[in-house]
Amino acid sequence: MHLSRRNLLQMAAAAPVLAQGPKPVFEGNFESLAQYKCPDWFRNGKFGIWAHWGPQCVPKTGDWYARNMYIEGSPQYKYHVEHYGHPSKVGYKDIVTQWKAEKFDPESLIARYKAAGARYFVSMGIHHDNFDIWNSKHHKWNAAQMGPKKDIVGMWAKAARKAGLRFGVTEHLERTWSWFNVNKGADKEGPFKGVPYDGNDPKCADFYLPPHEDNSRAFPLNPPDSWKREWNARITDLIDQHQPDLLYTDGGIPFGEVGKSLVAHFYNQNMKRNNGRLEAVYNIKNVHDNVHGEFDPRCCIYDLERGYADKILDLPWQTDTCIGDWFYKAGTKYKSAQTVVHMLADIVSKNGNLLLNFPLLPDGSLDAEENETLEGITKWMASHGEAIHDTRPWTRFGEGPTTASGGMFSERSLKQYTPQDFRFTKNGEVLYAICLGVPSGKATIQSLAENAPQKVQRVELLGRKQPLKFQRNAQGLTVDMPEGIGPDVAVVFKVS
Repeated sequence: MHLSRRNLLQMAAAAPVLAQGPKPVFEGNFESLAQYKCPDWFRNGKFGIWAHWGPQCVPKTGDWYARNMYIEGSPQYKYHVEHYGHPSKVGYKDIVTQWKAEKFDPESLIARYKAAGARYFVSMGIHHDNFDIWNSKHHKWNAAQMGPKKDIVGMWAKAARKAGLRFGVTEHLERTWSWFNVNKGADKEGPFKGVPYDGNDPKCADFYLPPHEDNSRAFPLNPPDSWKREWNARITDLIDQHQPDLLYTDGGIPFGEVGKSLVAHFYNQNMKRNNGRLEAVYNIKNVHDNVHGEFDPRCCIYDLERGYADKILDLPWQTDTCIGDWFYKAGTKYKSAQTVVHMLADIVSKNGNLLLNFPLLPDGSLDAEENETLEGITKWMASHGEAIHDTRPWTRFGEGPTTASGGMFSERSLKQYTPQDFRFTKNGEVLYAICLGVPSGKATIQSLAENAPQKVQRVELLGRKQPLKFQRNAQGLTVDMPEGIGPDVAVVFKVS
């Protein structure tokens, strides 16, 4: 579904304010779900941290292990054969039992994430690998009964709420029917040619799924009604048990009316818990080739995986990304604190939020390099967070030579920012000019030239209380940098 900026504005204006009058009850169709309005906690929060964590972290070889280990010749297939054995003998069912989470301390991690400026925390609930990370009522292959033998989602939820953070969950189950079906294959060459992988074992059909033909990476093309019902039952159980403020589906809304009815249930249950106020956030993606479910911007918060917007969007949105690979991968070069802060500033300046994954080790801890990135973010946010939290976009998102192209996965093409690049946010009458570097001697903000309508009475650097000397002319607002400014990931001019 493709809607213009004007269409979106008209839809947003027409949507009822849920806190007034009779409380609407959402139904499983787009007309009813269009009553949705983004809650203030999400708009104000700006920054969330995600634990995209499950048994696929065990081999420490990155994302999609449960699929790729059954694809002959892939790097993860080769790793599996070398370290565990051939998938006809040792399969993914044997990997899940090796995930122990023996050092998992959610309260300690949540405290660190909150100190880094996260206002919400999100736990993965289920990936494409068909292993539930909570004490599932409908699926015995879950973390409370196998592997860690802990309700991982429940432990995260308790710690997050104790710390005062909003809590969310992600579900990736909708794709499992096709994505995980490669476990029914067999090698086409070599010593195990024609030997069926362990996914063909009927004793494990409740985990590996019944035999069928769809092996695609996308949403299943024509899944049976039984799979749609199972998806609905398990994700409804995830919602009802853990009552998340945020639910994320890895794609669009799946399975037609079945999926829309689940979204309605999520919203209705949330309103019951909040005295008729809708405090829920539902994140979905807009994949235009229709292989990943349905999308309607009125009913949800638009999510861009590893991507940017190229302008200020009218409706709140979110980028989800990772400092490395989605699941832990040994030897990964992580995003630095500087890269994360620059991403955050750009995203917030365009009316977005950043959801950032720190991939945990199998034991539930962060490695030394991840700790370094987290500590760098924490240090910057401690003195500059007011330019991020509780802000709104200014009349323009920024200026400078470096721009972020829009769309999914667009972070790959981004060049490094310079001290001439600024991103703007505002809170009331205060404008924050976030400089994505450290200027030398003087800094010029062209968007605040003397012909701009805003008056400038005071300029200071966040983290320093004394006002700065400045001049205003046709070229911009030129600010004298104070002495003693050392290297930093970004500096923020607070313009009053």
